[in-house]
Amino acid sequence: MTLSIHNAMWPGLVGKGDEEGQEPPISLDRMLELTAAAEVNGQKFDGVDYFLFLPHTDPQADDDELRRIADRIAQFGFRVGSLVAPIWPGTVGDSAMGTQEQRDRFLDAVRLACRIAKVFNDHGVRQYGVIRIDSAEFGVEAWRQDPAGNTKKIADTFREAAKIAADHGERLAAEGEICWAGMHSWKDMLNLLEEVGMPDALGFQADLAHTYLYLLGYNAPEHALVQDGYTEDEFYAAYETMTDKLRPWTIDFHVAQNDGEVHGAGSHDKTGKHCPADDPRGKLDIVRCAGYWLKDYPERGIRHICWDGCMFPNATLENPDTWNTILDVMIRVRDAHAVD
Repeated sequence: MTLSIHNAMWPGLVGKGDEEGQEPPISLDRMLELTAAAEVNGQKFDGVDYFLFLPHTDPQADDDELRRIADRIAQFGFRVGSLVAPIWPGTVGDSAMGTQEQRDRFLDAVRLACRIAKVFNDHGVRQYGVIRIDSAEFGVEAWRQDPAGNTKKIADTFREAAKIAADHGERLAAEGEICWAGMHSWKDMLNLLEEVGMPDALGFQADLAHTYLYLLGYNAPEHALVQDGYTEDEFYAAYETMTDKLRPWTIDFHVAQNDGEVHGAGSHDKTGKHCPADDPRGKLDIVRCAGYWLKDYPERGIRHICWDGCMFPNATLENPDTWNTILDVMIRVRDAHAVD
């Protein structure tokens, strides 16, 4: 099963805004234009992954408006893949380990995402992909007050969300990222997935940049698999350990680069810093590392890969060379690891 190559639309939104030090969001149309303009040896992006929130999309939009958005995406020759549910405070949802009222809002956001997914599916612009979630609990301090109890609470919320998704013919993927409570280390992420215990309905979304910080134990030193000054052999032995644990759960995959630093902007807590694909400070051999996650990918229903480069400066996003470089590395990942 070959792999389609997608670009994420949310880098035009995440960390953007009108607060001090922030840059304005980049519109959906502009993100589509930038993606469509990229070309490497006659090859182009196949589709986009998509955040279901303003200003790109009103999650309360009626079916006619959603179909117009689907038409617009299709006009660029793109398919829609994975969708990001608006589960955070300040969007539709709220913390998955909060009060019952907060957790109910989280579930409402999943219902909205499933409704939008159905419109896109019925339209025909979307034929594969998952719905992405996380715990929507910024930072880990509150979680640490009762790790076992809070993990159970998140798992209970996720389990209810997975039932909603399954009823709509969808799967949920929990994003592994150090800023989300209960998901902030590879071991805590694995514990949460096992606690939910619904692998057919809820799996893991691996991102090369975020999972690199899993190795370092940035928010959970007790789970670090490498230490500063690690050798190449130590790195790949640790990487294999981590991916062997999380790969069986992985149903969505983001190609990315990381320089070992963290970054946050606006309300988005510090997390693995995405770097340009050719950043000389990047710590990852992108193509080689991708192979650890993509091994046996057809068995887990993965049909596309997506580039994720959140919180890049707008000047970087507006530079056509950025997208050609990204597309080039995505093609190399696909060519190295896709199977017939």
